[in-house]
Amino acid sequence: MSVSGVCQVCESAEATHTCPNCGAMVCDEHYDRELSVCVQCAAAARQTGGETGEVDQSDVMR
Repeated sequence: MSVSGVCQVCESAEATHTCPNCGAMVCDEHYDRELSVCVQCAAAARQTGGETGEVDQSDVMR
């Protein structure tokens, strides 16, 4: 899938990934390759000790 636009986290770098969990378009710096989600969803998953599919969407900042 082609991604175009600016990163929704830093709002300056070119977005190269789309988070499959929340749909945010993010740059390489704000994409967690280990979990294959944006850094915000990765942080929420790590905080709750769950997998990314178990992230409570109310815990994810958009």
